[in-house]
Amino acid sequence: MRKDNRTLEQKIADRKAKVDALHEKLTGAVEQLVTGDDWRRAIQFAARFRSRSFNNTLLIWVQHSIAHAEGRVPDPFPSFVAGFKQWHALGRHVDKGQAGYQIFAPVTARMAGRDDDPISWHRLERDEKPAPGEVVRSRMVGVRPTYVWPLSMTSGKDIPLPPAPQLLRGQAPGGLWDGVVEIIQAKGFRVLDAPDAAYLDGANGMTHWIKKTVHVRADMEPAARAKTLLHEAGHVLLHDRENADAVVHRGVAEVEAESVALMVADAHGMDTTDYTIPYVSTWASRVQGQDPVTTVQQTAARVRSAALTILDQLDTQTVTDGALPSIDRAHGLPEHNEQARQASELAAGVADTTAPPGDRVGEPGQRVAVGTRTAPTTDGVAR
Repeated sequence: MRKDNRTLEQKIADRKAKVDALHEKLTGAVEQLVTGDDWRRAIQFAARFRSRSFNNTLLIWVQHSIAHAEGRVPDPFPSFVAGFKQWHALGRHVDKGQAGYQIFAPVTARMAGRDDDPISWHRLERDEKPAPGEVVRSRMVGVRPTYVWPLSMTSGKDIPLPPAPQLLRGQAPGGLWDGVVEIIQAKGFRVLDAPDAAYLDGANGMTHWIKKTVHVRADMEPAARAKTLLHEAGHVLLHDRENADAVVHRGVAEVEAESVALMVADAHGMDTTDYTIPYVSTWASRVQGQDPVTTVQQTAARVRSAALTILDQLDTQTVTDGALPSIDRAHGLPEHNEQARQASELAAGVADTTAPPGDRVGEPGQRVAVGTRTAPTTDGVAR
């Protein structure tokens, strides 16, 4: 192995340059999300890699698309991605000549402080011990570039794959409706049937914040009802009537809610390709004081958070989340912890780096929903 003769300063400068280049690639990927089809594909891709941050998902998506176009991988969507050592631990090796995909990985440090005093937290040196009364926790302090490879770029032992849910046309996954109803009810809302769209002023579903009700058309097929209920659940989880921002930017709220529905539905193998998302550029460019790239990234983080909240509470069969089924956390997959999943949000300027250790970094804020209408404007209106 060639000896690395770089000084520490040179190594730091080289790492920063790589992170900057990777961030530029991420920004370019977000800028491409200007059509409904692009946004839909990004959400569907994220549904299959929900064990990773949305930004790292985009980086994998863009680089895999290039590899597929160049004929280096057979499928347009990868099944699993993992690091070099993780594949080796599973009895597989990266094929010669495959460069892999660059993503963000966390840089952590030992931090000491008291839980009752957020400003007391400080970074410990290598051999430094905490003061009396202080506790020690690991905290993400930065990011670095790392590489992952899709399954199709490796060879070796077979990977046991979990069975994917199979749906008949018009059906909804078993337990999905009841599970989402419970999530909505836990937020203090009642879920009710509406006889038809006319009852909801042309909508498929409607969330009423004052009455604390969610209505869904009863004259639709089970799959359509389940998808509409997921859209309304997105409003219930993400949007609050007290926040005027989502009323002013209703398109943001509608795209967020529909994206939550698409992500959860796609995780259950439901075909949502016939449903159109409004153009991202239409609403992203209208948020005052913020560039469209930041708007898309923040919205994506909120969508992913809400979708994972729903998926974590459902006892239903879903497609793989991108995490290798036969590898445990001891092998150290790059994003099998909350700090690592926040790495790309930090790199994108979304994470709150001032939060004390143990807090969720970059947790999305609240917006006000106004509901769901029928296509092409999504599927409803909350009042």
